[in-house]
Amino acid sequence: MGTASSLVSPGEVIEDGYGGEGGEACEIPVEVKPKARLLRSSFRRGPRVIGASFKSTGSVDLEYAAEYERLRKEYEIFRVSKNNEISSMQKKEAKLDEENKRLRAELQALQKTYQKILREKESALEAKYQAMERATTFEHDRDKVKRQFKIFRETKEKEIQDLLRARRDLEAKLQQLQAQGIQVYDPNDSDSDDNQTTVTAAGTQCEYWTGGVFGSEPSMGSMMQLQQTFRGPEFAHSLIDVEGPFTNVSRDDWDAAVASLLQVSPHVPQALWSNTVRCYLISTQETRVELDIFIKKHSPALRQMCESLGHFYLNVFFPEEIASSYTTERKQEIERSSVCVLFLKSTVTSSVVEDCEEAFVKNPDGHPLVLYLKTEDHSLTEPVRQLLERVNTADKAAKVKVVDHSGSAEEGASLIYAQLEKIIKQELLGLEGADVDPKDSGIDEGHEEDSGDVPWDLHDEQEQIESYQQACSSTTSQLSFQKYIDRLNDMIAAPPPTPPLLVSGGPGSGKSLLLSKWIELQQKQSPSTLFLYHFVGRPLSTSSEPVLIIKRLTVKLLQHFWSISGLSMEPCKILEEFPRWLERLSARHQGNIIIIIDSIDQIQQAERHMKWLIDPLPVNVRVVVSVNVETCPQAWRLWPTLHLDPLNPKEVRSIVNTECQSIELKLTKDQEKKLERHCRSASTCNALYVTLLARMITSIRACCSLEKSLAECLQCQDTLSLYCLALKMILNSLSTDREQHIMKEILCLVYTSHNGVSESEVLDLFPEVELPTLSSLLHRLNRLCIVTLRCGLIRFQHLQAWEAVRIEFLGAGSSPSYYREKLIHYFNQQLSQDRVTWRVADELPWLLQQQEDRAKLQLSLLNLFVSQNLYKRGHFSELLAYWQYVGKDKSSMATEYFDSLKRYEKSCESEDSMSKLANLYETLGCFLKDLGLPSQAVAPLQRSLEIRETALDPDHPSVACSLHQLAGVYVQWKKYGNAEQLYKQALEISENAYGSEHASVARELESLTMLYQKQNKYEQAEKLRKRSVKIRQKTARQKGHMYGFSLLRRRALQLEELTLGKDSADCAKTLNELGVLYYLQNNLDAAKVFLTRSLEMRQRVLGPDHPDCAQSLNNLAALHTEKREYEAAEDMYERALDIRKKALSPDHPSLAYTLKHLAILYKRRGKLEKALPLYELSLEIREKSFGLKHPSVATALVNLAVLYCQLKKHSDALPLYERALKVYEDSLGRSHPRVGETLKNLAVLSYEEGEFEKAAELYKRAMEIKEAEQSLVCGNAPSRHSSSGDTLSLRGPAPLPHVQR
Repeated sequence: MGTASSLVSPGEVIEDGYGGEGGEACEIPVEVKPKARLLRSSFRRGPRVIGASFKSTGSVDLEYAAEYERLRKEYEIFRVSKNNEISSMQKKEAKLDEENKRLRAELQALQKTYQKILREKESALEAKYQAMERATTFEHDRDKVKRQFKIFRETKEKEIQDLLRARRDLEAKLQQLQAQGIQVYDPNDSDSDDNQTTVTAAGTQCEYWTGGVFGSEPSMGSMMQLQQTFRGPEFAHSLIDVEGPFTNVSRDDWDAAVASLLQVSPHVPQALWSNTVRCYLISTQETRVELDIFIKKHSPALRQMCESLGHFYLNVFFPEEIASSYTTERKQEIERSSVCVLFLKSTVTSSVVEDCEEAFVKNPDGHPLVLYLKTEDHSLTEPVRQLLERVNTADKAAKVKVVDHSGSAEEGASLIYAQLEKIIKQELLGLEGADVDPKDSGIDEGHEEDSGDVPWDLHDEQEQIESYQQACSSTTSQLSFQKYIDRLNDMIAAPPPTPPLLVSGGPGSGKSLLLSKWIELQQKQSPSTLFLYHFVGRPLSTSSEPVLIIKRLTVKLLQHFWSISGLSMEPCKILEEFPRWLERLSARHQGNIIIIIDSIDQIQQAERHMKWLIDPLPVNVRVVVSVNVETCPQAWRLWPTLHLDPLNPKEVRSIVNTECQSIELKLTKDQEKKLERHCRSASTCNALYVTLLARMITSIRACCSLEKSLAECLQCQDTLSLYCLALKMILNSLSTDREQHIMKEILCLVYTSHNGVSESEVLDLFPEVELPTLSSLLHRLNRLCIVTLRCGLIRFQHLQAWEAVRIEFLGAGSSPSYYREKLIHYFNQQLSQDRVTWRVADELPWLLQQQEDRAKLQLSLLNLFVSQNLYKRGHFSELLAYWQYVGKDKSSMATEYFDSLKRYEKSCESEDSMSKLANLYETLGCFLKDLGLPSQAVAPLQRSLEIRETALDPDHPSVACSLHQLAGVYVQWKKYGNAEQLYKQALEISENAYGSEHASVARELESLTMLYQKQNKYEQAEKLRKRSVKIRQKTARQKGHMYGFSLLRRRALQLEELTLGKDSADCAKTLNELGVLYYLQNNLDAAKVFLTRSLEMRQRVLGPDHPDCAQSLNNLAALHTEKREYEAAEDMYERALDIRKKALSPDHPSLAYTLKHLAILYKRRGKLEKALPLYELSLEIREKSFGLKHPSVATALVNLAVLYCQLKKHSDALPLYERALKVYEDSLGRSHPRVGETLKNLAVLSYEEGEFEKAAELYKRAMEIKEAEQSLVCGNAPSRHSSSGDTLSLRGPAPLPHVQR
């Protein structure tokens, strides 16, 4: 009764339902309460039922209790058994989890093993394929070498036998002639240039020795004289006074001459190198009708013509009623003007007289002048007569174009237009004739021809020229940079290998000024040195694009080759191939190469895109870069560094005093002390801060008290805050709210644009603004170093000014997007008028990209003339980046362009439109070819060919262009047979159209040369190469190399304007430079006039024994030599030698130069004995000037050895040759072309001495060097200076993310 054990029958087993097997019975004790309690509890449940017996009620309760106990016992059993089951399952779950983890770990290990095995398999397969390729290449090269050696051996054996037989015949003839008393001498031989072939002992030449890199090779039995024109020491800094870049220029050495003439320019007025044609108009009320008609009717035509040729046009006119308020601005505009036009009738006002005095009387030669004189009744007042007399007196050279008119005003305006059109085309833009028909395409077709197959934007070059000119002409450049210049010279003179030199300093410390001043001095002292400079502008501008920078430097390098057809357009390859081009040119260049990149840290991802800087540079190459000390990449800080120190108190006083003296302002002692105390911290003692501070002080004296203004300025502790104050000061100085608003708008437009805005664009955007108001505002902003005009565009002078405009005007309430939309609307209007200029192509796509408007950007790119403009100007990487930003791949781009062209073709009906269509198809084909899609490039090129053959003529020169481009695609496909056929067709058409000596013929010959070299047809390639070089050399003398002629011609016109003043040494120097320029253009008569004038003026001003007179005598002697007037040339060389012997030290290089050329002339005239002591003296001078191991000394040794050989003194010549060879190998390397030429001369000498085996060995080595040089020209040899690792990833302008290829 007391336990639950009685509820379990004996022998009965209670099983665990969750157990796997049975078990023993489990006795579960359960307490049961006593029955009495149960009874008592049952009595309490409710009222007692009447009539029920005690017995019956207790029985019921007992039955319920038993049932309850039974159920309770079963529940407990069920609960316990379920708990046991749960515990067992938890154990099994833990066991399964552990097993799962183990299996997963094994699976991961197996997967890693599989991937490793798979990678090893792929690597093994790749290595196998590479090994097979190397084996195939090795077998091919081995067979090729065997064939070449066999051919070489058989050919040379035959040639040696022929030469021996010819020598015996010639010696027999020589003996017969000598027996008859006849002296053998060929006056057409020898050289005016050291590179030409000398006269043989037998008087004949042999083609076996011809051909080579430097012109004619030595004939049999003679030696080549190497060029030894003095161009300055290699890199050793010397205080020797070298005469300058225009001294002793030889036209045969065109590369060095043009390089010197183009990179060294006199400081001529801005109007002569500006990109804007500024027409300054002076008119009275009587001629206002003609002026208004000209401005409204004819000026738009002049503007359209200039813009189509890549220039801006601007009319500058100050009405009489307001002219007196703009005296300073008028004077400045006259100085900057390109041409001045004076409208006169019968009366004049004071402002007209002032402008005439400034433009026509004081500086009549500064720019072209036009005088429109309306003579209806022939009644001129006395003031007008006096003014005309003064103009006529000042016009000594009769350069004023007079338009004497008595008809209607419309006719007079038309005459003015015709005269200005002729002046702009011929005198300002340097075009050959006045019949240029400018198409409104924005492309100057001449530019493409000038640079061969490589599109190049001359605006980028113009921007760099103006940046350099502005830096050189800056008043701040008067700072004492001499200590930095000396340190730069010492660092440049360090022995190679030398890493790039770092010029560091804070913002505005004067890094750009220092580099400009140093370049200017070095160009004068080292004329042979080639300077390549690039001034990087603000971020996101064109001048900071790394691909365009490297491409520009590469093109500048390739100007020293006869062709630049091998330059790739692909951005990655441009960056990769630049060090290779640099290495090739450095081996050929006679002087040295210095590359200067200013503000290189402004280039985005400069370390990545300028990786070539960390590679070893060629021995005669130096690189100088400037960086902001705060943003300099860490890896570059290990380079040799020149840090610009803060200005000292003396320099601060000098800058302030210079600015104050310019307006006759005198500061008190107390004010000067305040300035000195203030300009002592690192942020207030840099050149920019002090210059801006001084100009603010001198500019605000009329606005308020000087003391108060000075106190406000001295509260600014850095340049940025000072710029902000300058902006506020200019705003407060403007008289009306409208002028203040216009100033803010202009600066915000300049800020948000890509490269700036032009003055004509500002006037278009704000029609209510008059030019006098704009001119005054820009004058103030320029005065305070905020903006400047560069390449015809308004730009910020410094990055701090750009930042100050953002802080002041683009903060609260103003957004750059608003101003971008304004510019987008303006350029879209030009597109709607079919005016696709270079400005539209530069700005519109970039602005749309900055606005993140992909749809409109794609529409602008599908304007075929916009894309054509970008591509033909060399902005290939920029165009590609736009398409990548839109999200189109190469195939999609091609499809879009094809569809757009098909739509445009449906609207083409006239011959002119069909010609434009052919140009578009050709541009698309070239673009796709450069993209690496030759299969898709064929269709547009063939369509272009079909259109030109149908619309023009099958023999039209344009058809030759299409054939040339189509052949280039077949070359990419390696279908050389098809390419050869097309090149030959293009060659035939060009010869029939232009003659056999045109530059287009040379281009086809060069393409065929490269094609034959790819096919290992070296003999055919060499013949075509020689013919091409002859054409290039001839056209270089007549027209100019690359774009050089147009610049040389323009430079000659500029210099001619500067030589009409009084006699002076500077004027005589300019006359000498003009003579050299005309000499290079093959205009010998004009050259003789200017050189003679230079000599006579120098004799009058400096005296007949001055060294400058010797320079003029030298150049005149070279001119007489060119005209084969040898007696006059000899006399002038002897006079120049006498002057230099008296005036210069015995070891002066200029003396050596005169000695050399007089010796060459003696040799030419057969006076070998007189030439010998001169050659020996020239060698002594070079040894003293440069040392015994300098290449110039080796050149003098070779030339002296050649003379000894001609005198049959072979024993004296041999040690000179061996010494020269050792110097060349040590200084230039064993594979340099000069080494090969010296080996050839030694081979000739050994042959004449009877040492045939030694001669063959030397000649074989010389040929190996020559073939290696040819392989470099063909682009087959890798560069040991090329960068490894990542190449360029094409991107859009920041802040957009980079798009990987």
